[in-house]
Amino acid sequence: MDKSCLVSDTQTVPREEPFVSSYRLGAHELGRGKFAVVRKCVELASGKEYAAKFLRKRRKGEDCRSDIINEIAILEMARFSPYVVDLHEVYETNSEIILVMEYAAGGEIFEQCVADQDEGFTEKDVVRLIRQILQGVLHLHRSNVVHLDLKPQNILLTSNNPLGDIRIVDFGLSRRVDAIKEIREILGTPEYVAPEVLNYEPISTATDMWSIGVLTYIMLTGVSPFLGDTKQETFLNISQVNIQYAQEEFEGISDLAIDFIKCLLMKNPRKRMRADQCLKHPWLSSPNDCEALEETTIEEKEVEAPELSEELVLLASYTVHCPCRQLESRDSIEAELKTVRHQFNALQEIQSEVVC
Repeated sequence: MDKSCLVSDTQTVPREEPFVSSYRLGAHELGRGKFAVVRKCVELASGKEYAAKFLRKRRKGEDCRSDIINEIAILEMARFSPYVVDLHEVYETNSEIILVMEYAAGGEIFEQCVADQDEGFTEKDVVRLIRQILQGVLHLHRSNVVHLDLKPQNILLTSNNPLGDIRIVDFGLSRRVDAIKEIREILGTPEYVAPEVLNYEPISTATDMWSIGVLTYIMLTGVSPFLGDTKQETFLNISQVNIQYAQEEFEGISDLAIDFIKCLLMKNPRKRMRADQCLKHPWLSSPNDCEALEETTIEEKEVEAPELSEELVLLASYTVHCPCRQLESRDSIEAELKTVRHQFNALQEIQSEVVC
């Protein structure tokens, strides 16, 4: 991997004394991955709860300390955003680096996304949370950082009841964008990656915007729009933008919400709304009027390409995990799958970074 897209300058000086001299670890794990584990802990001096992410410095025999430093640096860059998880301090041992971060007691929004209708998000909830996600992402993009793994498992809530605010987490795949050099490598999570990732094309901040479109669809309906019965079907659905806005899935959801999603799930990255443009979309621009959303209708329209300055380009990456669902017309796409399957044979399955 080209290390030029990693941020190496950090202000945090890792502490070298034993972690357990300052924190008491709880038995409960908040998340686990192949190279990391997140556990709840309590700071002895203050009694305050935190989430400690233990990251192995060597992975498959390779020194990955620079990747962890990149994650620390991006968390530092985002410290002024209220919607990005706060980094408290860092410890380092011979084998691990420990990130002590803000504890989000509400857990992943994924739980609400797959909950029964009466327990899931209302459209009013989604409007508020998507605005917060966009504000956090806008802060990252203005710092020339792309998250690259925005999904329900990486969006936490400060509380469940009442519904709290969001915290964006897990910057293990995040990269610094470059306005000149094109870097091409595969990283991400299949259901949420943009077409340009699968086509091995240079990607930009617009790639995050595609993921936000998918995220919005899931938060409103509980359905993953591109998920196929196999990885290849998922890839095909994304690359061809095979998406349905079925009436039964969007029953009771406003036309403005559907228009918002359509403005993001555009195959051409230049036609997608930017984060700042999303915040001005009618669906989000009047958050206090959410009760009237169901009565709002708009005409179908084609999104014109926004005026863009030179587009920031970046490296893409890719991780695979998720259950699959049956497509409605599996037989009808099998022939197409055979013709495109060779495009994806080089994509390796990489276990996802742990949610922190």
